Amino acid sequence: MSDLPIGFWLKHLDRLIENDFDHALASESLGRRQWQVLNSLHGEPGTVHDLDQRLTPFLEEDETTVAPVVETLRRRGWVSGSESLELTPEGHRAHEELLGQVQRTRSRLCEGISDQEYRDTVNVLERMSANLEQT
Repeated sequence: MSDLPIGFWLKHLDRLIENDFDHALASESLGRRQWQVLNSLHGEPGTVHDLDQRLTPFLEEDETTVAPVVETLRRRGWVSGSESLELTPEGHRAHEELLGQVQRTRSRLCEGISDQEYRDTVNVLERMSANLEQT
């Protein structure tokens, strides 16, 4: 067991996840945020405001909106709509192709970790977050 604090491991893991996702998405020259927008719109079309709400926990301090990411995906022909956004057929194709790579990355992340351990970890992190949100 490590003597390093939880903050170290959270930041370290986040960087590793970011790097792993960047590597997995490199075939389409995408970053993690672009994948998150693509995946979110695949699950449910919505406005930029909807996407901002869904993805707020992932935004960096200097990111206030995913609007620039949406525009990048729009220029690639993967997103259509001005107010209500949705994936184009090409966007759905790209999502499908990338989904396998993302799933392999997620599987690597959880190797040797049971479903119960994963759920317990998420539960503890959720409660820790709630504790700090109350102050």
